Amino acid sequence: MAVPQAALSPFLGRVADRFDRRRLWLGCDLASAAAALAVPVWSAVVGPGSAAVYAGNFALAVVSALFGPASAGLVKERVRPAELRRFTADYEVATQAGMLLSASVGGFALQLFGATPLFVFNAATFLVSAVCVAALGDRSTAPSSAPSAPSTPPPAPTAPPAAPASGSSRGPVARLIVLYAQGSVVVTVFNALLPVLVIGELHRGAAVFGAADAAGGAGFLLAAVAYRALGRRIRDLRIAVVGFLAASLVMVLQPLFGVTGLVVFVALGAFLFGQARIASRTLLMTSVEEHRIGRVFGVAQASGLAATVVVMLAVSAITDHSDSRYGFAVLASISAVAAVAAAGRRALRREPLPAELPAEPVHPVQPVQPAGCGASAVGTGSG
Repeated sequence: MAVPQAALSPFLGRVADRFDRRRLWLGCDLASAAAALAVPVWSAVVGPGSAAVYAGNFALAVVSALFGPASAGLVKERVRPAELRRFTADYEVATQAGMLLSASVGGFALQLFGATPLFVFNAATFLVSAVCVAALGDRSTAPSSAPSAPSTPPPAPTAPPAAPASGSSRGPVARLIVLYAQGSVVVTVFNALLPVLVIGELHRGAAVFGAADAAGGAGFLLAAVAYRALGRRIRDLRIAVVGFLAASLVMVLQPLFGVTGLVVFVALGAFLFGQARIASRTLLMTSVEEHRIGRVFGVAQASGLAATVVVMLAVSAITDHSDSRYGFAVLASISAVAAVAAAGRRALRREPLPAELPAEPVHPVQPVQPAGCGASAVGTGSG
């Protein structure tokens, strides 16, 4: 799953910037549905075997390498800048809720109905997504005729020119990619360490593991609500950095206080991490121009997956030679170092990154014209 996405995401991110993103999303959904449906069909015709599962997972991973940047690009071009922060919070809530439901409901469905109906249902979910994307319609185009120019040019603007585009500096964008990508590393490696702690070391069953998983999901959902309130008063960069650092501290504490402490700290950690994750995605989304959003998210996706492989191997080796406490501590340290490094000196001096400038177009203030003078309306809509 990781190798094809890490290898192909940067290239396919450029593809997402060159072609219609809605059609690419539709193609990804249809290809994913075919790949998911091919597994039970292969098992019914040829017989059960691991080859079909590996081939299906590989195909889904290749499609995901394009879906990630294409979906980010479609969001960037269709969501108004003023609504992007709220949309990002809702997007993360939907994603995490879907992952939580897939793990819990999917487990019960597997026991009740077997694997084949579950594969078919999985394919159907991609088709539902395709229907929703098709319902968006083509992107509206700007009016063909612009308003006529005034007979007398308007006076020069008195306000200073707008700041440069937030994505014009590669340094801050590169740091924001690190900030966002390390969140994927934490989620994946944490999900691998949690069953080691619950089942292997605490000697508890699926009920405790499910309770911890549910607590994490609830904490993430509450994080989206809190982010909407905090985002009005606190900069996204500070929410992301402080959230990742606080979540790292909680991650070190959670295996030290038994089952009760585990459930409480998992919920608290998810609450902190969720806000940081939403803020980091918002920062990256608002820092890049629409025409290159695909390649940036492609690089972020590839970087996160490649780093996940390295960190997973390192944390696994450390945990095998000690216990999960050291694995969680190493993962927390890596996350904290990445968050501080991504913040840079600007955050330490409390200076805003270019990404935190207003996303909406800045209109210069013009003096009021005398009655009878012509005036023209200048449209700057982004689609």
